Amino acid sequence: MNLFMFNITLAIAWVAWAGAFTIPTFLIGYGLGYATLWMLQPVLGGKNPYFLRVYYWLRLLVMFLYELLVSSVVVVWDVLTPTQYSEPGIVAVPLDVKSDAGILLVTNLISLTPGTLSLDISEDRKTLYVHAMFSEDPEKLIFSLKNGMERWVKEAVET
Repeated sequence: MNLFMFNITLAIAWVAWAGAFTIPTFLIGYGLGYATLWMLQPVLGGKNPYFLRVYYWLRLLVMFLYELLVSSVVVVWDVLTPTQYSEPGIVAVPLDVKSDAGILLVTNLISLTPGTLSLDISEDRKTLYVHAMFSEDPEKLIFSLKNGMERWVKEAVET
C-alpha cells in the first residue's frame, strides 16, 4: 500500500474514532496521519517522495490563492478607476511541463487567474498562447508565468 492510501486510511480511522463525520475532522486526521507517517520514515524504508509531494501540492494551493487574490485586486482596481492601465495582448509562453496532467493544470490555473486566459497549445505541446490583460512587457509576463504557475505545477505533478 502506498503512503498516500495509508494516510487516507489513518484519516478515516481518525474520523471513525472521533465519531464526527465532517471535513475538518477528516483534515485533522489526515494531518495527524501525515505527521505519524513522517516520524515513522526510518521504519517504513527511509525517505519517501510522498512527503515532499504533499508539501509541493500545499505550496501550489497557497501560492495560487495568493496569485488569485493579487490579480483580482489589480483587475478590480483597473476596472473601477477612471484611468485604464491595461494593455491586452497575446503572449507565447514556452512550456517546460511535459505531462498531460501538468499542461492541463497550468492552463487551467492561468485561466482561473483574473486578467489571463489560456487560448491554445501548439501542436508540439511546447508553447502555450495566453491572452493577458496586462501585457505591456511580454518578457516580464512570460518570466512571471514560468517562475510562478508553471514551476509550482511542475514540482507538484512531475516530481
